[in-house]
Amino acid sequence: MRENRAKHKLERGETVVCLSGNNSTDMIDQLGPLGFDAIWLEGEHGPVDFGDIPDLTRACDLWGMTSVVRVNQNNEGIIYRTFDLGAQGLVVPHVNTVEEAKAVVDAAKFHPAGRRGMYTSRQGYGVPDYVHRANDETLVVVLIEDIIAINNLAEILTVDHIDVSSSRPATWRRRWGIWAIRTTPML
Repeated sequence: MRENRAKHKLERGETVVCLSGNNSTDMIDQLGPLGFDAIWLEGEHGPVDFGDIPDLTRACDLWGMTSVVRVNQNNEGIIYRTFDLGAQGLVVPHVNTVEEAKAVVDAAKFHPAGRRGMYTSRQGYGVPDYVHRANDETLVVVLIEDIIAINNLAEILTVDHIDVSSSRPATWRRRWGIWAIRTTPML
């Protein structure tokens, strides 16, 4: 299993450059030599699905870039299947409560950190200590996108093994009905 470049840079407090909008192996191969840390593969609002993940993540692996897949829901099967297919990072939308955050970790991490089911993924072929390595090398990101999540943020942030929590100003502007303004003082 490869080292997760993005995760380890974040752990060291370094900046990570992750490109989004890439849904072809050819595009990833063109970006590979440029030294980016990660590629964002869009499975919630974009065309990436389970059939695409193995080849897209393999292309990222060839260039040492972390493959980060945004899934379309907080669902145990979707989360562990995405990792089983080769993703090194996972972004889960609309995580609103501490229970939902714990469910993400349970699906993403093997025992003792979580309850992820055991199936040797492509990342695990030939790796004798795969379960332990996978827990160390998988990047887990939760998106804080709803008002209820803001109200529960302090609790959500107490959940172990979540590497990043993120909120997007554009999401909040739309939630509050602000469409045309690029900068909003209340954000």
